[in-house]
Amino acid sequence: MDLIGGIEPRAIEICDYDPRWPEVFESHAKRISAALGDTALQIEHIGSTSVPGLAAKPIIDMLLVVANSADESSYLPRLEAAGYLLRVREPEFHEHRMFRTPSRDVHVHVFSLGSPEIERCLVFRDRLRRDMRDRRAYEAVKRQLAAQSWSDMNAYAEAKTAIVERIIASASCA
Repeated sequence: MDLIGGIEPRAIEICDYDPRWPEVFESHAKRISAALGDTALQIEHIGSTSVPGLAAKPIIDMLLVVANSADESSYLPRLEAAGYLLRVREPEFHEHRMFRTPSRDVHVHVFSLGSPEIERCLVFRDRLRRDMRDRRAYEAVKRQLAAQSWSDMNAYAEAKTAIVERIIASASCA
């Protein structure tokens, strides 16, 4: 993984659900759609802020699907012109790219059409929207982990892997 700008220690703050988060997503989805036109094949609100009632870091996670995320020239200049900064480049992980706003309150995860990560993100989101028990368990783990010190946000995210995988597996069995 290439972290543009290197590791950034940050305190992990979990906030109660904010009903304005969907509006923030919609605003950024329109901005990205206007910047990319037909290059943006799909834009989805993902992550904890997309789940009504779920406490979350106050960062809107977005899924952006393009034809080929490895072909940065097809979208990177236009996303940067729209105010999004490239933060993560992961060619080894489904050619994942992650952009963020300068204020760090929006993360745009870019994947290629057909990437299995697209479905995983949506299955996880939809399961948390439908299943109160999984939503509560996930929130409890997030709050517990947020109380610890982390070298950066990626370390915190990796610490959630076990529960995320359990929830995705539960959704697949349902």
